[in-house]
Amino acid sequence: MLYLVSVWTSPGPTCGSFSRLWVSLIGSEGETPPTCVTHGDQRLLPGSVCSVVVPAVSPLGPVLLLRLRLDSQAGLPDLDWHCERAELQPRYSPEGEEPQVFLCHRWIRSSDGDVEILCLLREETEERLKLHRLRELQRQQERFRWRVFVEGAPQCLDISSLSELGPELSHSRKSPGVVLEYLRGFSDRAESWSSFSELETVFALNAHGNRTAKLVQTHWRDDWFFGLQTQIGPNPLALKRIWTLPHNLSITSDMLRPFLPAGSSLQQELQSGRLYLLDYSVLEGVPSNQINGKPSHLSAPMCLLHLSPQGALLPIAIQLQQTPGPLTPVFVPSDPCCDWLMAKLWLRLADFQVHQLDSHFLRTHMISELCAVATLRQLPAVHPLHQLLMSHVRMSLQINLQARTVLLNSGGVFDKAVGCGLDALPLVLSRSSRRLSYSSLCVPQDVEQRGLNDLPQCLYGQDAPRVWSALLRFVIGWLDLCYRGDEDVEQDSELQSWIRDIYEHGLPPESGFPQRFLSKAELSEFVTMVIFSSSALHAAVNFSQLDFALWIPNTPPCLLRPPPQVKGQLTEEDFLSFLPDVNTSMRLLTSLALLSAPGADYLFHSGAPRRLMEEVQDELRSISDDITRRNANAVFPYSYLDPERIENSVAI
Repeated sequence: MLYLVSVWTSPGPTCGSFSRLWVSLIGSEGETPPTCVTHGDQRLLPGSVCSVVVPAVSPLGPVLLLRLRLDSQAGLPDLDWHCERAELQPRYSPEGEEPQVFLCHRWIRSSDGDVEILCLLREETEERLKLHRLRELQRQQERFRWRVFVEGAPQCLDISSLSELGPELSHSRKSPGVVLEYLRGFSDRAESWSSFSELETVFALNAHGNRTAKLVQTHWRDDWFFGLQTQIGPNPLALKRIWTLPHNLSITSDMLRPFLPAGSSLQQELQSGRLYLLDYSVLEGVPSNQINGKPSHLSAPMCLLHLSPQGALLPIAIQLQQTPGPLTPVFVPSDPCCDWLMAKLWLRLADFQVHQLDSHFLRTHMISELCAVATLRQLPAVHPLHQLLMSHVRMSLQINLQARTVLLNSGGVFDKAVGCGLDALPLVLSRSSRRLSYSSLCVPQDVEQRGLNDLPQCLYGQDAPRVWSALLRFVIGWLDLCYRGDEDVEQDSELQSWIRDIYEHGLPPESGFPQRFLSKAELSEFVTMVIFSSSALHAAVNFSQLDFALWIPNTPPCLLRPPPQVKGQLTEEDFLSFLPDVNTSMRLLTSLALLSAPGADYLFHSGAPRRLMEEVQDELRSISDDITRRNANAVFPYSYLDPERIENSVAI
């Protein structure tokens, strides 16, 4: 019997190796001796495929495993090799017959010796495989341990250096060069901006060629843009429709009548579902940061927005604190121009804090790492779910360690540039974790619950469900290959240990996270949530940051004067004294420029069975084409959920 084995080297520029590769087939009844894959002119080049015919002298039975071994060559560097997958089929199989797929997606070293990978579709009843999995999980649980980063928030991996991750969990990010030339040279300017003209000069050089940033600078004062930004900006997760007014929002129908359609009332607009709310109560009582030796200030504002008959979402009332009173005025669009603009500035400040810690770090980085650690601890590498998920979550381990030790540590950007500094960070993360629900991470429920599907300009609300649906169909197709029905899911002890590990080390019980899976439908939704949060959601909340923050007055990371308590006392000249100092502004923009640089590991460009891969790529390509056509005529293009721009995982 002859078998054709094809082995894929991953496409990254450093994934190749000088070493020789050997392969053995392991079946239920026997195994083949090692056969050299890198024979003749076949080399382990990045992105290459090496094929070899493997003879089996005696019957193998069903092939359960492929055994790979890397041997260094004398005189050549002993480089690690990254294997993407292998495929196996009889040498003379019928035309059109699908090969067996053995996913790998890991670094292999010559010092590893024999490395065994399992076929995705192989039912595991062999005692040999059970022991193989058990031993692996024991090793993994000793190596990968949980650690509390913030009490009450999802836990992280207990490591202190990148070297502890090993090559299979580390990555070198490849992205186009980031131009930092015009962000440097400001470190000694611990002072306010001298004028709007100075701000515009610095902006002009840094925003050169950035269409979105220039539109932001042009329209940042406009109410229609303030509302639009809540739908297509870096934080589309804060806005929600309301049917009743918050008890602590001190407004009356008479106060807001001028900003509603003629003949309507506040109650009528509520009942028709045309009122939306931004509520940053998570910031109430949070300590503010000291920056450049000066106190910064925070507030916990609320903003009521109205969906106009023309489809524009417009702010109509802003209260800067949660507790109403004589020193907490409600600002409305008819107030003096400087007062109304200042009220919107405080909303943008609050949104920046919540976006960074809740929408961005908690919902994408921490959720991804939570699932990565549980996967490493509870699912052996041969488990189909391990093979599906690791390409989407593994990179979070490295970037989150770097975030904790650099960005969120003493001397980092949160310490030196953000109003919600290091003292506030654990408080906001723990509060946000208590408020985060499982349903809010599942796009169809989230979009419907927050009323985004009724906002004609909410492009996040239009694009996110389409990407979610494509991912869900892919996940369902994958799981159909692995589980015949709900009973198989319920009886998969490794799977149930995995979700229990996530539940016990993740969000508080009131979040609604599942404790076990009883059906394929439940599992499909959860796996889709993990992939979406680690890829598409991260793309939406991360790669949009710089575009909307380059013009500092639109997205200030901190404000240096307290929020106004009375109306009519502000002038245009006062505005600059509220904004962050020059060096603070540029430090923040430098970080955002680095974080917003795209990489090269895009969604579903490799790593799945061929038929499923082709189907999901076709669907994602159709979504991308539709977004491109829409953006061609859009005043404000929205491309952050274009599948061609969505990275496979949280890698930055």
